[in-house]
Amino acid sequence: MKYWTALFIIVCICSCSNKKNPEEVFNPDSTGSKMELSYASGFEVTYKNGATWVEVPQPFQGAEKGFTYLLVDKGAEIPAHDSDVQVIEVPIDKIVCTSTTHIPLLDYLDESEALVGFPTTDYISSTKMRMRIDAGNVMELGVDNEMNLELLVSTEPDMVMAYTMSSDFGQYEQIQQADIPVIINAEYLESHPLGRAEWIKFMALFFKKESKADSVFSEIEKNYNSLKGSVKGVAEKPTVLSGVVYGDTWYMPGGDNYASKIIDDAAGNYLWADDSSSGYLELSFEAVYEKAHQANYWIGVGSYRSLEGMSSTDNRYTDFEAFKNGNVYTYDARKGAKGGSEFLELGYLRPDLILDDLIKILHKDSISNDDLFFHGQLK
Repeated sequence: MKYWTALFIIVCICSCSNKKNPEEVFNPDSTGSKMELSYASGFEVTYKNGATWVEVPQPFQGAEKGFTYLLVDKGAEIPAHDSDVQVIEVPIDKIVCTSTTHIPLLDYLDESEALVGFPTTDYISSTKMRMRIDAGNVMELGVDNEMNLELLVSTEPDMVMAYTMSSDFGQYEQIQQADIPVIINAEYLESHPLGRAEWIKFMALFFKKESKADSVFSEIEKNYNSLKGSVKGVAEKPTVLSGVVYGDTWYMPGGDNYASKIIDDAAGNYLWADDSSSGYLELSFEAVYEKAHQANYWIGVGSYRSLEGMSSTDNRYTDFEAFKNGNVYTYDARKGAKGGSEFLELGYLRPDLILDDLIKILHKDSISNDDLFFHGQLK
């Protein structure tokens, strides 16, 4: 569905409210109890006037305007709010999600049964969700950007959780016109590994399970920081290369990217760590070879499953020392029952599992693929 990423909303409308005078509406800067977030910067939560106000200030990269959602208890009085604020009654019972990264959030909150629809269900790897899909409890909605809206509406969801990479909200506006709230999850914009994981608190808001989310996240944070601390004093950091060539361009994480930070926390020397970009670099083969042909490890090689597969596509790969030494690893070794990527599904929520893999790869003299969770060594 998406790598390090994923997959889109809204001109907010609310049938139960008209535009209020400025002095009557919620001011994000006014007093109220704030949810404490340690790493995530992509959403803010304020408890005020008996309701929960949720802001997503940057729903996509470069967005000039964010969204505000008003969560109210079922049957409770709705506080005054602007007409572009979406109102959602909580806790919700049924949800449609559009990205596999949303699936673990439901699983870990014990809300797997809330999922009633998903685009291209074969991408889902979760054992719990596959059981629901096989039992006919999750509607197959078609390709992500061409979902069958009639089927979606027939599931009668309380909301759709989506994400977007641009201001083109496409089908999401049509969904909202059917009086189904569409909520943007912008987790993929977080550059800190634990920042992405902390979005479980965002999902929890709609089920009124903040305490459960706090508990889950605390364990992930504790495990991640413990692993990070275990290699803090290593004397030598192995050099690391990432990415592969598509067409004439080598794509790899920038120095401020999520992937680069996990490599650094695993005490690896990512050769493009000094770069300041948080997205992906687009480089020539020659530029990458000059800088990284002697790198100790090559981690993250797209969809390649073997060294032979890499060399048959581009024989120049064989000139890298990491290739010659067999130190090439895919992050995509673990697949679901229908071939979905478990890394792309679970990795956002469990960066501790990714970090554990990388520490084993970079700092163990002898490991087998059986010792790794997401990653696998290409043979």
